[in-house]
Amino acid sequence: MIEPRFQTKRWLRFLVGGVANTGFTYTVYLALNTLMSYQVSYLIAYALGILFAYWVNSTLVFKVPMSWKGLLAYPIVYIVQYAASAALLAIIIEFAHVPESLGPLIVTAAMVPITYLMNKFVLRKAGALVDKQRSDESRTR
Repeated sequence: MIEPRFQTKRWLRFLVGGVANTGFTYTVYLALNTLMSYQVSYLIAYALGILFAYWVNSTLVFKVPMSWKGLLAYPIVYIVQYAASAALLAIIIEFAHVPESLGPLIVTAAMVPITYLMNKFVLRKAGALVDKQRSDESRTR
């Protein structure tokens, strides 16, 4: 069992990485939103944020080895999150009349706990696969 103090540190690293990623993706979103619709801007910013989040969460939060398998599996977290957050974004902008510039921040905050759990699951699975593959390769040498 992992001691609670370690879990708290990991959760804090996840939050700090999430703040950095949110700052990055929000800046991209605002820049693109001057040129195109809020949904297209959000999609592009979101895709770039996935790459940044994979690096942060693999190396700093969950400390699992980065790999092509992990990178290819990682977007599953964000495909699920994107569907939920895009729907929530539309609801809060279209029905609650939240300004387009604030909508993504509200959506991001609402999705934090779900995203943490999905990240933990996918990155640990991918990390376990990489460790197993490396172990198998070292035995065949």
